[in-house]
Amino acid sequence: MTTDTPARLLQLLSLLQTPREWPGSELAERLGVSGRTVRRDIERLRELGYPVEATMGAVGGYRLVAGKALPPLLLDDEEAVAIAVGLRAAAGSAVGGIEEASLRALTKLEQVLPSRLRYRVGALGSAVETLTGGGPQVDPGTLTVIAGAVANHERLRFGYQAWDAAESRRHVEPQRLVATGRRWYLVAWDLDRDDWRLFRVDRVTDPQATGGRATARVLPAEDSAAFVRDKLRGLSPTVATDVTLHAPADELRRRLGAAAAHLEPVDEGSCRLRIESDNLDWAAVRLLTLGCDFEVHGPPALVDRVRALGERARRATA
Repeated sequence: MTTDTPARLLQLLSLLQTPREWPGSELAERLGVSGRTVRRDIERLRELGYPVEATMGAVGGYRLVAGKALPPLLLDDEEAVAIAVGLRAAAGSAVGGIEEASLRALTKLEQVLPSRLRYRVGALGSAVETLTGGGPQVDPGTLTVIAGAVANHERLRFGYQAWDAAESRRHVEPQRLVATGRRWYLVAWDLDRDDWRLFRVDRVTDPQATGGRATARVLPAEDSAAFVRDKLRGLSPTVATDVTLHAPADELRRRLGAAAAHLEPVDEGSCRLRIESDNLDWAAVRLLTLGCDFEVHGPPALVDRVRALGERARRATA
């Protein structure tokens, strides 16, 4: 039984912050007190600004709901560290206008962290840097409106600027928001074009939920992330490269990283690399830096690029 009232209130609040409804009898059992004490403690939490809702019935129950103001939250160790790390990342976010707010929130959080957690968060902060800049930012208001339409299965209208600066108005049924590094994309069914479309959120202006219900549709992909990946890949056509590398496959796997999955051993001293590439110039440079002899079987454009690099290197050292 918890006889310390402040400690008991904190324990009660921690239970109520779990997204479920708690019968009064279960709360009393967890806290080791009577049902009357639970009801009195609930009233104390309400006086402190925590919106605790009670449901009627034979058993009755309590749950924490959204209120007019944000009361203090109780976090366990892992939750506190996760939020701190997320706030550090948000300081370099692609969402415009939240950097300063993220830093303010992080400062407040670090002030109240126990020393053991402050050390963990500080160690992460000193070891990690966020690369900022280098791309357009998304308006947080735009992101909020779109996210709300997605969650509510509601149709959406907005202005859109295409890659060639052409302006248009779109009427869509939003499916999902997908974040890829410093880019945000909206996957949606375009009602005017009767097809799935991909929109860069930083090019969206004046989004407005119309109130119309979006139709449940089957996306032509495993999920929204796969749809975005396939669409972006289509914007950068790839070509099949085929190269024999005169070095053991096990030795080259350490140098090739993810591309090593496409290695096929030929014998003890050579292997074949067949991989799709969207940048033959980079492929040529990468082959030359592997530290082994190789033969390019295709495509012809890769042969030309390797030859040109070789001629350039010869002239540079003549």
